[in-house]
Amino acid sequence: MRMRITRRGGLVGLAAVAALLVGASPASAAPGDASAYAAKIQVTLLGQPAVTAGPFAEAKADGPTANSLATVHLPGILDTGVLNASASRDDQTGAVQSKASTADVRLTVLGALGAEGAGTRQGVGNNTVGAQLIEAECHATQQGVAGSTKLVGVDLGSLGSVDATPAANTTIQVSALGVDVARIVFNEQIHNADGSLTVNAVHVTLLGGVLGSIGSGDVILSSATCGPAGLPIPMASGAGLWLGLGLLGIAAAPAAVVINRRRRPASALAAEAD
Repeated sequence: MRMRITRRGGLVGLAAVAALLVGASPASAAPGDASAYAAKIQVTLLGQPAVTAGPFAEAKADGPTANSLATVHLPGILDTGVLNASASRDDQTGAVQSKASTADVRLTVLGALGAEGAGTRQGVGNNTVGAQLIEAECHATQQGVAGSTKLVGVDLGSLGSVDATPAANTTIQVSALGVDVARIVFNEQIHNADGSLTVNAVHVTLLGGVLGSIGSGDVILSSATCGPAGLPIPMASGAGLWLGLGLLGIAAAPAAVVINRRRRPASALAAEAD
């Protein structure tokens, strides 16, 4: 009889522990990841070897959380000043954020395509898109995921103009001899399948095709990815906590009975048997 009571108490105790473990489990997914880089290039131009470079100054929430590079020099494609990136995660709140910036940008690849009217800012040169600063930022909290782009001193020449804080996926087509050879997307925002958001401050795509066969590929400047946020709950709470404590109380009662009966004198047990 004593053995049966002990086993029941053990089973209830296991149930109580399980309830506490369930209560201690996160109420939502673990905190999302965050990453950023300042530049990445994958371009092929007619008569030249393919150029694949970067990501430059890459940072991740898991480390390194910050990175920088003095300059990037890719003749006929891109020249920059300082590149910076950072990414972080708050394990207490689950919030994540990332940021990337590229300074003193001279995007010469459009000139190599023969793009019409691209850039004439002093010190940059003809057929060159230039900018003093290109920055992307992304942050995710329990309220959601959001991103933005900031542009300083951008010169697109006769390609047009763009706001300092462009709307998501602002697009400009680039043509040569009346044919589109490239596309520039400012504040490109990509909602990924896992719930995260990627913000590319500037994404230049060389379109290929008949005339465009003189160049194909992509140049991405200042990219930040983050989210979704998650909120770990380190201890049981609410109904899970009280249920666990209640079951532990129930489990303790049979165990106490068994212990008390074991401690009774043999004479008392014999008297009960009579």
